[in-house]
Amino acid sequence: MLDDLLTEQPHPSSRDIDALPTAAILAVLNAADAEVASAVALEIPRIAAAVEAIAGALEKGGHLVYIGAGTSGRLGVLDAAECPPTFNVSPDLVRAIIAGGPTAMMRSTEGTEDDPAAGVHDLLEAGFAPGDVVLGIAASGRTPYVLGAVKKAREMGAITCGISCTPDSELSRAVEYPMEPKPGPEALTGSTRLRAGTATKLVLNMISTTVMIRLGHVYGNWMVNVQPSNQKLAARARRIVQQAAGVTKERSAQLLEAAGGSVRTAIVMHNKNVTREQAEQMLALSRGRIREALK
Repeated sequence: MLDDLLTEQPHPSSRDIDALPTAAILAVLNAADAEVASAVALEIPRIAAAVEAIAGALEKGGHLVYIGAGTSGRLGVLDAAECPPTFNVSPDLVRAIIAGGPTAMMRSTEGTEDDPAAGVHDLLEAGFAPGDVVLGIAASGRTPYVLGAVKKAREMGAITCGISCTPDSELSRAVEYPMEPKPGPEALTGSTRLRAGTATKLVLNMISTTVMIRLGHVYGNWMVNVQPSNQKLAARARRIVQQAAGVTKERSAQLLEAAGGSVRTAIVMHNKNVTREQAEQMLALSRGRIREALK
């Protein structure tokens, strides 16, 4: 029952929050948020298992598809939208489906979350295939829209993952790779856009970032796939080459120009003292992984 869910229980520290002065309200909210990261940390082993499965599927040509409703769906859309500019990957590699479609990003359409058939329809309409991964997101772990999509994906033989914020949720039991960060009751009872939303965002950040690291889109802690398409990104690209290759600002600009704007190629060219063509070949052989190319 909904009444028994962890996310629906009252938070003892915020019981009289409406009677507090502004600064005290903010302090209560901040103290509640401070507990979220430790709740997520307890799930690292299960998050790691999901990351390995996702990275393996993407390396074989699959895609990662987030699906959720309400706040959960919006968080999935946000994380998916950030992958192309951060890692220069195809917009199709990490996609997001939200109940109610694009309109739901700006305006609540929460009634759509109660239809499991709609979840199935939207998943298939997005071109989901057996080699892809679906990651269902539902703070309560019981959203019918998400459960319908996950069930269909599993029937297709696809990898299924789930993020929920309540123990032994229905979503966790429905997927192969469950993740259950449990931040506990919300400061505003039942408002899962707060602690549950923060926990979900942290887990999504961890998943997409670590998957991209595993796929070779990061070297050290540098975003080496950045494309110098505007002044800010051009300056970032020069700075990354300067730091990663240990060269001057002027030399980094020269390397980037010789590399055709590719940060990865510029780093390999300098570190291995090779031409652009040789560096590109080395990167191709190492599947784009700079560290392997430098070996």
